[in-house]
Amino acid sequence: MVAEQKNNSTATAVLLAGGSGSRFLGNQHKLLTPILGRSVFAWSVKHLADARFRKIIIVTGAVELSSQISDARISGADLIVVHNENWQSGMASSLQCGLAEAQRLGANAVVIGLADQPAIVGSSWQRVARSTAPLAVATYNGVRGNPVRVHAEFWPLLPTSGDEGARSLFKSHKDLLEEVACDGSSQDLDTNEDIVSLTKLLSQ
Repeated sequence: MVAEQKNNSTATAVLLAGGSGSRFLGNQHKLLTPILGRSVFAWSVKHLADARFRKIIIVTGAVELSSQISDARISGADLIVVHNENWQSGMASSLQCGLAEAQRLGANAVVIGLADQPAIVGSSWQRVARSTAPLAVATYNGVRGNPVRVHAEFWPLLPTSGDEGARSLFKSHKDLLEEVACDGSSQDLDTNEDIVSLTKLLSQ
């Protein structure tokens, strides 16, 4: 569809890739786990690149991802990598790093996703980005997932500590929230069993 090929100029994408992945018991960090010839992180970046944002912020932390990012070759976008020195304190610190950079760039909204959810496809990023509601969340078969879109006026209300993202904000401002039906899946990688289900999703 032609409409989905246009750059999403009104929002900046933020991909959070700073966590330790401590629940995953594989041989390496879960973002580096290979599935169908690509790492989990590379799949997430590939799908984000398909969404054609003009500006993309990747927040790193626990694991070195520079070679993975350079291999991604995201064309047509300004790619900014921000390292979260406080990644051990939880996801909220990575979120705040991304928001600070988005504010510096003059963004009026962010679309936030997690790098351990490689089956979120480009069209899902696009659909959430195009929402005109102050708050938006992707849904998959009626279940809320990622990515989420947050207008700049709500950034000060997002958590600054812990492992929660925008969920509490969606509860307190549910009248301003749009649910956006999306393709793909926001299944994350936490266990070795998840590798099997993600392999099926990514092979479709």
